[in-house]
Amino acid sequence: MTRRLTRRHLLRTGAAAATLPWLPRVASAQERRFAPQPDGWRTFEVTTTVTVADVQGTTRLWLPIPDLDTPWQRSLDHSWTGNASRVAIVADAPRGVRMLYAEFPPGVAEPTLALTSRVQTRNRTVDWNRPAGVREDPAVLRAALRPTELKPLDGIVRKTALEATRGARTDFDKVRAIYDWVVANAHREPKVRGCGTGDIVTMLETGNLGGKCADLNAVFVGLCRAVGVPARDVYGLRVAPSAFGYKELGANPANLTGAQHCRAEAYIAGHGWVAMDPADVLKVMRQETPEWIRDTDHPVVAPVRAGLFGNWEGNWIGWNTANDLMLPGSAGKASLPFLMYPNGENDSGRFDELSPDTFRYRIQGREITA
Repeated sequence: MTRRLTRRHLLRTGAAAATLPWLPRVASAQERRFAPQPDGWRTFEVTTTVTVADVQGTTRLWLPIPDLDTPWQRSLDHSWTGNASRVAIVADAPRGVRMLYAEFPPGVAEPTLALTSRVQTRNRTVDWNRPAGVREDPAVLRAALRPTELKPLDGIVRKTALEATRGARTDFDKVRAIYDWVVANAHREPKVRGCGTGDIVTMLETGNLGGKCADLNAVFVGLCRAVGVPARDVYGLRVAPSAFGYKELGANPANLTGAQHCRAEAYIAGHGWVAMDPADVLKVMRQETPEWIRDTDHPVVAPVRAGLFGNWEGNWIGWNTANDLMLPGSAGKASLPFLMYPNGENDSGRFDELSPDTFRYRIQGREITA
């Protein structure tokens, strides 16, 4: 069975597929730079294939799709194949997030679903000296100021945010202070499963500010919201190597199964939604070199710390910005803190989305060039 949904016409005038080299030349510390510039659009095709071996009753699958249309991303189309009895794009309407849903009756011996999405991205940059004069729907800004289950805005979150922004008057100053506070006080913890859970209260109360992107950028977002600055997480996937030679800021298109990555945005009047990623600064500090770099002015770190305040590279696609969402059609009633991985369930319960080897899913990508 094959189905296709087209949201915007995909040009096919002689397009040919080419995979970027996975091992770019690594520059020396003295040569390092990270400075995304305005550029043209890149087109990526990403395929997620799920195979369920442990069949117990009805099987249900939910796969995230790149569902953002922004100045830096265009979702083109989605197609799927498999042996499901029902496949459709569904939504958790209150959260505004869409996903692909598939249902397999008990008689299917090996439920299989392959989703292919095509999306265009480009580098995202900001000129702090030239306000863009953009406006946002007030309802969207209100949503980006609300607490979530794992990001409450009172108690220690509010206390920490006020301490981090002491003396800051403008939203820009607050965001700058919080970004610097996260980079200075948190750290990347490679042993955390997946991308983390984003439980910022536990992190702040225990003083253990180690985590991965969904933890570290959640701290940034929560602190921004606690002092009245709209902010949100953007959940997505790295799809290609970094053009700047940073191995930790890119991915191997042949195997994107563990390439999920959460970024962040803050809304600053005059500039609109601005790219942020303190988690990737901390990843470079911890994992880019054999030794943990603890100096934020180190020549390997400094370009990334400066660049990821307001910019990010277009080698990543965004799925959605939703928190506390429900899986439509699920037999379970528990919400998900976010949707960044394939999810599934059968009569035995919810699958472990952080275990692609036992859940058996694989993500691959390629860049389509003219």
